[in-house]
Amino acid sequence: MKAGKALYIGASSMYAWQFAQMLACSEREGFSRFVTMQNHYNLVYREEEREMIPLCLAEGIGLIPWSPLARGFLIGNRKAPLKGATTRAKSDEFATKLYYQPDDHAVVDALSALAKGRGVPNAQLALAWVLSRPGISAPIVGATKMSHLDDALAALDVKLADEEIAALEAPYKPHPVLGLAL
Repeated sequence: MKAGKALYIGASSMYAWQFAQMLACSEREGFSRFVTMQNHYNLVYREEEREMIPLCLAEGIGLIPWSPLARGFLIGNRKAPLKGATTRAKSDEFATKLYYQPDDHAVVDALSALAKGRGVPNAQLALAWVLSRPGISAPIVGATKMSHLDDALAALDVKLADEEIAALEAPYKPHPVLGLAL
């Protein structure tokens, strides 16, 4: 940053206490301040709401969540006990470790019902939900098809009513902390 090659710094996937220590160290030592947290956050993994998101909101740090579509799990084409029909769904062992709990499927069912009622793809509603959460600057969206980008852009225009947000969030059950780069 002193050389001007990096204008801002961010951190990714850690415990909130670790990030708080990093913030304190940067302040104490006069280092550049972190301005973003790249965290694991989506409709089927909301553990960041406990500590990381409140910390970032209090510190004015933007959130850029990774896997806002839960590695494609929220699309709705992966039914238990099968992993799904796509090559990625069949071969993505990391997704199997993060998702695929019975309660995760209940979240997808609620999302699919709302998406069907609105006549939009699951991806648009899942991204709209992420964008509606406090402190979110921008989700990190992976795309392998133009339609993925189209859904991501369309999500910017989707506004969820409070009762829709409540319906999407109701089936969620807490998870063990997952996806940390420790």
